[in-house]
Amino acid sequence: MSNTIERFVKIDDWIFEIKSIRAIRVEKYGQPYDAIANFSINGENAYIDGLMTREEEIFTRKDHQTFIKFCKKLAIKEVTFDRFKQLQTHENVVNIHSSVA
Repeated sequence: MSNTIERFVKIDDWIFEIKSIRAIRVEKYGQPYDAIANFSINGENAYIDGLMTREEEIFTRKDHQTFIKFCKKLAIKEVTFDRFKQLQTHENVVNIHSSVA
């Protein structure tokens, strides 16, 4: 099994490119989820926005490591995301290849 996920699929005269991904945290697809995030991909970079969890749930270190693993499979080199802390937005940039997952 390949360690990467292809971002381009050719069917007939069309090439389909993965540019946007919705991620949900849930045990089984179709069940209610407790966290959601949207990934926008541009070349070797990704931007994560709309990361939301239910009020009683948190985004854990394990969740962070899962996002790193996923980005590595897509050959993403850098991820930018915003965190909202103390009523202010803070931009964070993660170098995927130097991150431990």
